[in-house]
Amino acid sequence: MGHKQQLNFESIRPYEDHEVQTVFNRLKNEESFLKLIGFLYPDSPPTLFLDSLKNVSTIRQFQEEVISAYVIDIIDKTTNGVSVEGLDNLNQDVAHLFISNHRDIILDPAILNVLLFKNGANTTEIAIGDNLLIYPWITDLVKLNRTFIVKRNLPLKQMLESSRLLSQYIRYTLTEKKHSIWIAQREGRSKDGNDRTQVSLLKMLNISGQESIMKNFKQLNIVPVSISYEFDPCDYLKAKEFQLKRDDPNYQKTKDDDLMHMGTGLRGRKGRVHFAFGKPLQEELNPIDALTVKNDQFSALAEIIDSHVHQNYKLWPSNYIAWDIFNNSCQYSDKYSDEEKAIFLEYVEDHISRIPEMDRDFIFNSLMEMYANPLENKRSYNND
Repeated sequence: MGHKQQLNFESIRPYEDHEVQTVFNRLKNEESFLKLIGFLYPDSPPTLFLDSLKNVSTIRQFQEEVISAYVIDIIDKTTNGVSVEGLDNLNQDVAHLFISNHRDIILDPAILNVLLFKNGANTTEIAIGDNLLIYPWITDLVKLNRTFIVKRNLPLKQMLESSRLLSQYIRYTLTEKKHSIWIAQREGRSKDGNDRTQVSLLKMLNISGQESIMKNFKQLNIVPVSISYEFDPCDYLKAKEFQLKRDDPNYQKTKDDDLMHMGTGLRGRKGRVHFAFGKPLQEELNPIDALTVKNDQFSALAEIIDSHVHQNYKLWPSNYIAWDIFNNSCQYSDKYSDEEKAIFLEYVEDHISRIPEMDRDFIFNSLMEMYANPLENKRSYNND
């Protein structure tokens, strides 16, 4: 597993310490990157920020001094606090594959890394789809933040090669480099709040394994992670997309839409945010071995991951209120106050008002379903 192994990953791997300054020098000449810096740090000239990069010599230092500092600022300004549970489930000496539900491409793994930092653990590598790498400088920036690239929308033959390479990279990183990895449980975010692990993701992870499916996944040391936002800043953009797709089945988001989603996710109001780390999946995977059909094994594995994500999901008043409204009931009225209901509905109205010329009832129902689904999923385990 020497140098040859490394070379194969050239097209997808994150940057390393010795590349940091070369990348910074490239970024300094990117006009749209300088615009972004002006947007992220409106109170000081971009040159000040660029000067501060001259002293950064390692990825860890970049993450600590630049990325984490910015994420902590976002947490302070746009959330009512981030809470975390289950960090004591993690053995610091072992690399984990964090598989989580997914709301925001930038913040989900960024907050996760801040929580790991604060807990004295190393940061994770992050899997990100190349559809979000709209400009070359975005690729540069994310690869400085220990991100590796998942190639999407390739022709079938290339897709298979790409999946094999990605699978090998993930297994190599976890077992040889001993670095943890964060990956979303599905391609793209859950837009309707119904968090489900994509079987195709599990099949990709399995390609690089040499053993039975059960053993292959035990080696990866999966930790299911549940991420709960009280308010999703992009909820109305997702609902708008539902309607545009309803009215035109061929509707496709543009790159500008993707950028808008990223900006809205960063700046928008989130309420309280909770991260729950599950226990590493080991013995729980044993029953998979007894299944004789491969597809059944993958489906069973997806269900095991989902059950942890759903059960560890922290429900907020917004979830209970939306479920009651969506189901025309008052079953959960003891879970929220009149004031909390008023605040949530005011928030929803504010978001609906941002999309003119829309089918108001459709948008409202889409938003209610989005916030109700995490509770709906949890109910299937608690039978209440």
